[in-house]
Amino acid sequence: MDAVREVFENSIDFTIGLEEEFAIVDPDSLELVDRYPDLYAAAQDDPVLAGSAAGELIASEIEIRSGRSETMSEATKRQEEKRRHLFRLAEAHSVALASLGTHPWADYLDQEIIDTPHYQRLKKDLGWVARRNNTWSLHVHVGIRGADRAVAICDWLRERLPILLAASANSIFLDRQDTGLASVRTEIFTRTFPRCGIPGTFRDWTEYARFIDDLKAFGSVVEATQLWWSVRPHHAFGTVEVRICDAQTTAAESTGMAGLMTAVVAQTAIDLDEGRLDGEEPLRGRQIEENLWRAIRYGMDGKMIDFRGRREIETRQLLEEVIEWTGPARHKLGIEVELPDLNGAQRMRLDLESGKPIEEIYRETVAETAHSYAGP
Repeated sequence: MDAVREVFENSIDFTIGLEEEFAIVDPDSLELVDRYPDLYAAAQDDPVLAGSAAGELIASEIEIRSGRSETMSEATKRQEEKRRHLFRLAEAHSVALASLGTHPWADYLDQEIIDTPHYQRLKKDLGWVARRNNTWSLHVHVGIRGADRAVAICDWLRERLPILLAASANSIFLDRQDTGLASVRTEIFTRTFPRCGIPGTFRDWTEYARFIDDLKAFGSVVEATQLWWSVRPHHAFGTVEVRICDAQTTAAESTGMAGLMTAVVAQTAIDLDEGRLDGEEPLRGRQIEENLWRAIRYGMDGKMIDFRGRREIETRQLLEEVIEWTGPARHKLGIEVELPDLNGAQRMRLDLESGKPIEEIYRETVAETAHSYAGP
């Protein structure tokens, strides 16, 4: 942990890295297919994808990473190129890529864990939990200088996570049913995985490092990536990683959400640096969990509780206020946040209410994803 502290002390503020996860499906049946090994092997021969394509537990999933970028514009351009190459690679291997938080009907019992020592160890350690997690998400890394500062930013970011989830909600289907939730992915992941969901507060690096050392000493973890919290300090990169959002159906939505996530991290850092949080305390876990449930259940169609202002607020109004609050950070980093009037969960539910069957809705989203991410 002393070495990790040095990583953060030498980190550069507000560098950006994007990570997008995709389901690998049969283009005709849309069933999940365990083709990750084939795609990953082929990606190593592609100069754009080599080193950027990665696995994420199950063999029917592939992830691409932008790598560290100095600006959002640079990160977006890098990711756009990687998307194009990945989707062309998938087409060449006769598979399609889908981008929702869950697969509408795939049975998790049919999913295979990637055959590497790392993932086979997780399979052994987690048992049923590892197999149950057939979910897909969007992650953003933001460089933060200073270990104490990184921990403080994570502490304060916790209360912003529900609004980020609500804006990104994109998983209403599971087991061929409308779950009634906006993000069933979050319900699956945060309620099953250990060391997951909204973390507690640590206040400074010393307290955080003591907790991690205890986990290691007693055999709970062997590496930092076993901390699956919705926001966490990333030990290898010196970043604050935000992990709360569902995968997005279109490239524009993914880029817009990534911009908002980055801006929220940066604005929290600015507020902390300029003393705006002095004399305040982060919200308690149970307060944040109440809003997290509202995000899971209703997404952008519900209300949230402003515990500081002691008011209930429409989620859409809260999102507008958060975007306005991030203005200084967005100006500093050159980030434009453009989100659709209706997010993925809202569009799918409207389609369902119009009488479209779930299979047709999923097929249309897969087609939309291919058209959007593959590019011209």
